[in-house]
Amino acid sequence: MAEASQPKTGVLLIQLGTPDAPQAPQVRVYLEEFLNDPYVIDSHPIARWFLLNVIVLPRRPKASAAAYREVWTDEGSPLLVNSEALTQALEPELPGYEIALGMRYGKPSLASALDELHRKGCERIIALPLYPQEAWSSTRTAVEKTREELRRIAPDTDLLFVPPFFDDEGFLDASVEVARDLLASFGA
Repeated sequence: MAEASQPKTGVLLIQLGTPDAPQAPQVRVYLEEFLNDPYVIDSHPIARWFLLNVIVLPRRPKASAAAYREVWTDEGSPLLVNSEALTQALEPELPGYEIALGMRYGKPSLASALDELHRKGCERIIALPLYPQEAWSSTRTAVEKTREELRRIAPDTDLLFVPPFFDDEGFLDASVEVARDLLASFGA
């Protein structure tokens, strides 16, 4: 008797997000999406609207854009560039899996990444937030947005989330190794 084939599995790497460019108009769009999320600013919608539209958005995009320009590279946002490099590096390490990157805020969006995995025939998706901690303003909002978008795009797709891994021995060992090398480069 032939074994039933396994459903095709996708891996969704989730990153928090980045503006499209280190300029005030693009940073404003990013900040508006980010700060309008009730998981980020947990207050009454009217209070959040007031804070965002009267206090933050008229002033903060220009200052934030200047800070983004300090770290922006010729290739673009360091968060996006490094996340795309991670995605590409994982592809040969995970044969048989489709891998896509989605940002909770900005591009590539979670919706576009989920749509890509759906178009590639994935019947099951393992979602991995690329931050080890559990926090409403990062992990929880990403989980809920992923669920919402997948219900809209492909409601019959199985969805699993990698749980927070801040205390995973392998993660801690890798972090120590990176820290050790970095500290050594400073002569510590």
